[in-house]
Amino acid sequence: MGAIAIRDVSKVYRRDAVEVPVLSGLSLDIASGDYVGLMGPSGSGKTTLLNLIGGIDKPSAGRITVDGTEIGGLQGRDLARWRARHIGFIFQLYNLIPVLTALQNVELPLLLVKMSGAERKRRATTALELVGLGDRVKHFPRQLSGGQEQRVAIARALVSDPSILLADEPTGDLDRKAGEEILSLLERLNQEFKKTIVMVTHDPHAAERAKRVVHLDKGVLSA
Repeated sequence: MGAIAIRDVSKVYRRDAVEVPVLSGLSLDIASGDYVGLMGPSGSGKTTLLNLIGGIDKPSAGRITVDGTEIGGLQGRDLARWRARHIGFIFQLYNLIPVLTALQNVELPLLLVKMSGAERKRRATTALELVGLGDRVKHFPRQLSGGQEQRVAIARALVSDPSILLADEPTGDLDRKAGEEILSLLERLNQEFKKTIVMVTHDPHAAERAKRVVHLDKGVLSA
């Protein structure tokens, strides 16, 4: 599970009467268990592509199929349910809720599915242990370092056991040491837990950790 097929995908945004093309006829296959680094200059459409794969946005043309499901055809509750089951998002800014503990932040995605409070807590605790924060479950974001906050965010992305992790500049806000730890964790999730990972990064050093790198420039892909 975790295979992605992108076929002739274009994305155009409209601002008033002006059309702004972001992606142009893009095709890409990502096999289950792959780890793809997506590089390119600012404004090249990297985050847009990530959002299309995750079903946050829809293509203007073309189609995206994930594990045999064409996600452009999903809407509303069906799309939310699909995303909760298949996709884990990791952002540059951790997007943690400051008034919630690490455990409560990680539990959030599980509120979308029918599950007992005890099972939610068990899964969230397991996810935090997996990222090395089993001793920080009761800490609030302000009591954690940037690297630890990103680990909480990764645990939140993992808690529903998605097949695909979409990471948008996951080390962009971290110092070198914390960034290395996050990259090692992503590598482990790919190799040991067979997660399919697509990582947007501008850092060639981070991209080296991926199994392969593709470049996006002005909405067009090159290997």
